[in-house]
Amino acid sequence: MDVSEGSLRTPAVAGTFYPAHPAQLRTAVERFLVREREPVPVLALVAPHAGYVYSGSTAGKTYACSLLPDRLVVLCPNHTGSGEPLSVYARGSWRTPLGDVPVDEALAEALLAACPSCEADEHAHRREHAVEVQLPFLQVVAPSARVVPVAVGVHGLPALEALGRGLAAAVETMGGGAALVVSSDMNHFEPAAVNRRKDDLALDRLLALDPAGLHRVVLAESVSMCGFAPAVAALVACRLLGADRADLVDYTHSGMVTGDSSEVVSYAGVRIWREAA
Repeated sequence: MDVSEGSLRTPAVAGTFYPAHPAQLRTAVERFLVREREPVPVLALVAPHAGYVYSGSTAGKTYACSLLPDRLVVLCPNHTGSGEPLSVYARGSWRTPLGDVPVDEALAEALLAACPSCEADEHAHRREHAVEVQLPFLQVVAPSARVVPVAVGVHGLPALEALGRGLAAAVETMGGGAALVVSSDMNHFEPAAVNRRKDDLALDRLLALDPAGLHRVVLAESVSMCGFAPAVAALVACRLLGADRADLVDYTHSGMVTGDSSEVVSYAGVRIWREAA
């Protein structure tokens, strides 16, 4: 186990991806929390992880209409390639300018027990931004939240299905009082119209709660959705947990900020939940 008890993960991208000053950060997050639809208790959500100037609005709208429990697994891609293929930050806490977010050690232990391919490892998380940028939103909308950051560096469908089964089992171990946050941007660095065509293919499968279909279309159509692997695993888990609804909360791209739509990164916010019986 590489994560020692009491390990503190300090911010890697404060002052670049989001404001480093606590008051400025809280104000920014609160301004992004625009509620455009009725909130529902979610089993999972997908939110982007770019700099807040580009994707904060989409992330904020998604969090604003999602009711979250206090136990959360935050899944992200491994942009740096460091650490274990499935890296669970299992102990300690994560610091942002708004304070410290504790790791849910019991939920982490449940995931490690349910998914043998997961490893307790902090290396993958040291410079990875995709969990970190979600935390200020969680600190505002769910201030009592405890998290289990998981960096996903595998892309094969069998491995992702196994991770999904482990996630579902860990959530059930907690009595169902846990949810998943998937940190992902959509297609990268193509014209906005191309991005939208490719993203619609991926979003169609995501909203259909079709993990194998999402995996297939992303690879077949070269959709550079950086968090597609965490999303596939989350869909497997959500299906096992009884999810039957999903919706697209918001869709934007970086050209809407820069004014240049010739080469953009796009962002989507998605909620996944179970209709009450």
